[in-house]
Amino acid sequence: MHEYEPETGDFPAFIAVETGEDSSLPLAIAWALPDGQMKHVLIQPDDEWLDGEMLELGDYSLDDLRSFGVSPLDVLKELEQDYYQTTLYTTGVMDDEQALARLFDAYNMDPFIEFAPAEGLYPELSPGDWARERNNMLFEQGLQPFRPDNEVMVMLAIHTRLRGDGVRGDEDIQGTGPDYEIDWEEDV
Repeated sequence: MHEYEPETGDFPAFIAVETGEDSSLPLAIAWALPDGQMKHVLIQPDDEWLDGEMLELGDYSLDDLRSFGVSPLDVLKELEQDYYQTTLYTTGVMDDEQALARLFDAYNMDPFIEFAPAEGLYPELSPGDWARERNNMLFEQGLQPFRPDNEVMVMLAIHTRLRGDGVRGDEDIQGTGPDYEIDWEEDV
């Protein structure tokens, strides 16, 4: 897997997955691109995920996920285009790994990415310090924890605050740029 090798103006591959109450039902996903932009989308649940389960969908309804979500296969294709055989950095390795395993399992695919804790990018910080930095950033910016777009924005902002490295926008989290526009429709 490709580990993060810093370049001026380059961000690590941050990712976050929002799950249902059972911590493995993927509901939404977001990941950062090297330029600090973000891809974020709701995930349509696979029919097999719904069989016989009492669903806890957080702030979403099943109708919203089916109407506005993207198929798990399209999510995997987009992720593969951006980060094939790359290590992705997350705040919750186990939960994100379990949720994405469900996406891969739905199509009998072997995972093409690995996960590592984002705090590992900053050896000068203890794990407790990194967690406090994350909580402070969420509070300062009025963001909700565990929402994938908010978690990725926080990781981008922490990286900017700690590394600088010529990346833009360390004065405000909004400096990481707008969501990346994705054309999820099949080309005709």
